[in-house]
Amino acid sequence: MLLALDVGNTNVTMGVFEDGKLRATWRFSTDVGKLTDEYGVLMTNLLAHEEIELNDVTEAVMGSVVPDMDPVFEAVCTRYFKVRPLVVGTGVRTGLRIVYDSPRDVGVDRVADAVAAIHLYGPPPIVIVDLGTGTVFDGISKDGDYLGGAIAPGLGIATEALFQRAAKLHRVELVRPKSAIGRSTVASVQSGIVFGFVGLVEGIVRRFKQELGPGAKVIATGGYADLIARETDVIDEVNVDLTLEGLRLIFDMNRGE
Repeated sequence: MLLALDVGNTNVTMGVFEDGKLRATWRFSTDVGKLTDEYGVLMTNLLAHEEIELNDVTEAVMGSVVPDMDPVFEAVCTRYFKVRPLVVGTGVRTGLRIVYDSPRDVGVDRVADAVAAIHLYGPPPIVIVDLGTGTVFDGISKDGDYLGGAIAPGLGIATEALFQRAAKLHRVELVRPKSAIGRSTVASVQSGIVFGFVGLVEGIVRRFKQELGPGAKVIATGGYADLIARETDVIDEVNVDLTLEGLRLIFDMNRGE
């Protein structure tokens, strides 16, 4: 089995692939204060819940946008699973041509998303919308080149900032309100956040399509993808495991090296 780790700013997404198929996934908080053994115990317990033994894991791949966490999860892989993970980064073959002013600045998660989107939903052009900690848009040309994208605050960040700066506003559940015109403070906040981000996604996607071509497919991923996709017809597919799939594909390209 292949253990895949997507280490993000807010959450770590862990998946196990068996014969190329994603068998199970888990998500837990990214905490730079946790030690290797704490994460090791957590991860092994999660695997045990799905009746996966430690020695069932024979390979590992990791993508991280939190450099301080890299040695922690590398140590977890070597100590608990007895495998040396492929850490996706500079020098690792991805099959993706990155046309960016500074290719090394492109996050590993964005690269993995692009690789998976082309493989699963190609041919390009493709627009990827990652609705997570940030709201990240990526553009892939008709030739399969990664061109760049746009980055905006995520729903969670925007909502938290609103609550911190407005004394009379309290935290609300991020769900679809009954109407755009909120009849209460809670409904008003829900409308502003949910429908506001729908408008953001629709506006950026429209501009991307003006540059990529009107036939560009739009793939959404990230923790808020389902919430936003239900409210708009500009998203063609939702795949919350897109990054894990990309990490698996990159691992397969580099197998044996």
